[in-house]
Amino acid sequence: MSNAWHEEVLAQVKAGARISDGDIVRQVRRAVLMQRLPPGTRLPEVTLGDVFGVSRSVVRKALTRLASEHVVDQRPNQVARVRAPDTDETLETFAARRLVEGEVAALTAGRLGAGTLVQLEDRVGREREAFLASDEASRIEHSLAIHHLLAEHSPNRVLGAMLTDLILRTSIVIALYKRPSLGSCYLEGDHTALLEHLSRGDGEAARRAVERHLDSLKGLLDLGAREGSIDLKAILGAG
Repeated sequence: MSNAWHEEVLAQVKAGARISDGDIVRQVRRAVLMQRLPPGTRLPEVTLGDVFGVSRSVVRKALTRLASEHVVDQRPNQVARVRAPDTDETLETFAARRLVEGEVAALTAGRLGAGTLVQLEDRVGREREAFLASDEASRIEHSLAIHHLLAEHSPNRVLGAMLTDLILRTSIVIALYKRPSLGSCYLEGDHTALLEHLSRGDGEAARRAVERHLDSLKGLLDLGAREGSIDLKAILGAG
């Protein structure tokens, strides 16, 4: 498991940069999105404070923000943990994203500028290259970037914001329920087909492409019970 995200923070700390609660939020959120912090991972305040070189009050602010984004669970007198949605919530999350992203794709088709289409094409190509190179962390990053570009350029800003939230929630449930024997959730041709429909301005075809993509992703999951037992220090290579 790569600790590149952690090394970036350590470099900031060593350089004497002041680490804010926002920095912690961004780093933990990114680690969850990249599936480097599995659902159920404990996030002790003291450990996070040591890792980021900040006081517990800064860590508490960060955890509160992460809880509001549905990234972590905070309960009174308990250590915060990366969220571990149950099966029902997982199915509800996919159903919600199917509706929202399908509509965003339909609205966005034919309305993307040339520069954005180039960005999407680049990400689609780089995702495939990462898959072929067995670089799963990079593949996930490029895949997420494709969907975030859709959210960012949604003509309906409210739907775009909802999609941004659902992308994160979906990443968490994929990290939790991806079949242990499955090396990658890469779906050959899915993003290429979506890009073609967006470029041609075929909104309904773009909607169907999104729906098929998400249905296929859901089919790769094992919705049996999971136990989050990895400690944060093990994730960060600190213990």
